[in-house]
Amino acid sequence: MKTPVVLVTGFLGSGKTTLISRLLQHPGLADTAVIVNELGEVGIDHHLLRRVDERTVLLANGCVCCTLRDDLATELRDLLDRRDAGEIPAFGRVVVETTGIADPTPIVNTLLADPLVPHHYELETVVATVDGQHGLQGDEAVKQVAAADTLVLTKPDLASDDDLDELEQRVGTLNPTAPVLRVEQGDVDPGALLARHHDAHALDRVPSGLPPAHPHDGDGVAAIVLDLDEALDWTAFGVWLTMLLQARGTDVLRVKGLLDVGGAGPLLVNCVQHAVHPPVHLDSWPDADHRSRLVVIGRGLDRAVLERSLRAFDRAARA
Repeated sequence: MKTPVVLVTGFLGSGKTTLISRLLQHPGLADTAVIVNELGEVGIDHHLLRRVDERTVLLANGCVCCTLRDDLATELRDLLDRRDAGEIPAFGRVVVETTGIADPTPIVNTLLADPLVPHHYELETVVATVDGQHGLQGDEAVKQVAAADTLVLTKPDLASDDDLDELEQRVGTLNPTAPVLRVEQGDVDPGALLARHHDAHALDRVPSGLPPAHPHDGDGVAAIVLDLDEALDWTAFGVWLTMLLQARGTDVLRVKGLLDVGGAGPLLVNCVQHAVHPPVHLDSWPDADHRSRLVVIGRGLDRAVLERSLRAFDRAARA
């Protein structure tokens, strides 16, 4: 059985460590190993977790999304070896905390595409903290929001309800499939955060029409929703998605959706830029709406162009 990995990301000072510290106090997460990434040579955050033992690993003096990607894979494998050898207590889950300026995409790719890591670990969910007091800050924060399965608005006690409502609307426009939780001092039920990527009902929350991107959302990043009445050819969709990711590069931040491929239930697809999760076949549809629903989050994307190209690939496969 694979060990689930929870990736916690969020901008500098947005409350990642506070959230993880509170989560570790829940009895159900007592056997969790933690990998903390910090940029400086002297790490601080891992001490703030209030539980520094053999299962807490510090990756310092570099960012796990770039210079330390190999270190992350090495530490994940090392944790398994030390657990199997009885050198550290057993653990049933791993939480990885990124730096505040990390792009989650390369980390997700390490967890999904490393030659050895996916044989022993599975990415359970991506949680992004958003500073409720200061809002979205820079392009990194936008990428973190787009990559998340769940968004946690922190410091709600330090912001007005109107500002929180506006921020919640903005992040909801950027990532309409991710539930948004307002959490003070990390006090949240772990069940509200874990295993979100298997939640097919997330697509039920996506409105058919979304407001335009906010001028400060990160250089025009917005979510586009494609609703397709007919069943899709899975192979054609795979080719279309591959070519879209290659053609638009970093413009496409996230693709997530339920696809009607002719089975009793839909196919759940999920990718963060070029990191593509294995598709999941669901036994049944979450509701009476059996249309293919696809959410594409990115910059400078045109809904009509995306839908037209996808339909063209699908027609060509059936010709």
